[in-house]
Formats: sequence, C-alpha cells, structure tokens
Amino acid sequence: MLNKFGPSGHGEAQVQYLDGDFRVISPGTYVRCAITDTRIPLDELKYWSVDLQEAYATPTAVLQRHYPDALKQS
Repeated sequence: MLNKFGPSGHGEAQVQYLDGDFRVISPGTYVRCAITDTRIPLDELKYWSVDLQEAYATPTAVLQRHYPDALKQS
C-alpha cells in the first residue's frame, strides 16, 4: 500500500494488482477505471483484475468487463 510518510506523487499511479492487495510501482494519487476511465483514488480502490492488471470503479464495471452480456436487457 502507500507509504503515508513518503512522497505520494501527483497524478496517475502505476500499480501492480495482486490477490487481495496491490503494490504501487510509481507514486500517484489515483488509477483509472478500465471501463469508465473514471479516476479512482488509491485509498478508495476496491475492485481490480489480477489477470488483466486493470482497476474498476464499481462492481458494475467489473461485470461489464468479465460478463458483458449479463447487463444487456432483452
């Protein structure tokens, strides 16, 4: 996670997504949602894919990526 006492950087962080955690590779204050391009503050990041190495802003965005047909209405 972030080091509260070290420089946090500004702008977009580069993150390695792990099982149940993530590692900040390059400091920043946010990452972008792979689906919506929304900025996600690192302290609010809850959803990501280890396999695809991408972040998601909401559970709906996760569904859109992994199950695109599930959200389509007939």
